[in-house]
Amino acid sequence: MTTTRDARLDAVCAEGWAFWERFDATVRERDFHPFVAADYELVREALLTHQAPGKRFLEWGSASGVITILADIIGFDAWGIELDTSLVGTARRYALQFESGARFVHGSFLPTGYRWQPPGDHEEEGYLGEGPSGYLQLGLALSDFDVVFGYPWGGESAVMRDVMLQYGRPDAVLLLHDTNLGVRAYRGGRELLSTT
Repeated sequence: MTTTRDARLDAVCAEGWAFWERFDATVRERDFHPFVAADYELVREALLTHQAPGKRFLEWGSASGVITILADIIGFDAWGIELDTSLVGTARRYALQFESGARFVHGSFLPTGYRWQPPGDHEEEGYLGEGPSGYLQLGLALSDFDVVFGYPWGGESAVMRDVMLQYGRPDAVLLLHDTNLGVRAYRGGRELLSTT
C-alpha cells in the first residue's frame, strides 16, 4: 500500500529526474558543470535507514535540492549547501512546490580554514569548487548535524571523510554515494555495514 509520504517521495524523485534531463541537455551539453544527479531512489533507501525523530540532515552540494527535500519529507530537519546560486534558487522553488521545510544556502561545504592534507604524494581532490563556507549562512556548525550526505567526484571521497572527521560529531553518520558501490555509510571515520 502506497502512503501519502511515499507518493510525495515518488513525486520528488520523478521531478528530480525530469530536472536532471533538462539540465543535462541545456547546461551540461554546452559547458562543464559539476552537478550530476545521484540515484535518488537509492539515496532515499539509505535515508530511511538512518531516520529518527529530531535528527538534523545536511547535504553537501545540494544542487536542485531533491535529496534534501527527500530527507525533509522522511522526517529530518533538512538543510543543503550549494555553490551554484542558480541551483540554490531551483532548490528553494522545489521546496515550495513540494511543501517541504528543507532550507538551502549558498556556499561551500568546506568549513572556513579547512585545508586538505593528502596522505603521501596523493594530491587529487576532485572538483570541490571555490567559495565562502556556507555554515555561517546556516547558522549551524557541521557538528550540529546527525546525518550528512555527499556525492563525491573522483578524489573527493577522502576529502569529505576528512572534513567529517575534523569538524563533524564522532557519532554522526556520513553517507557517500558511490556510483559503483551504492551509498556507503561512515561513522567516526570507519565504514559501517552497507546501507544499500
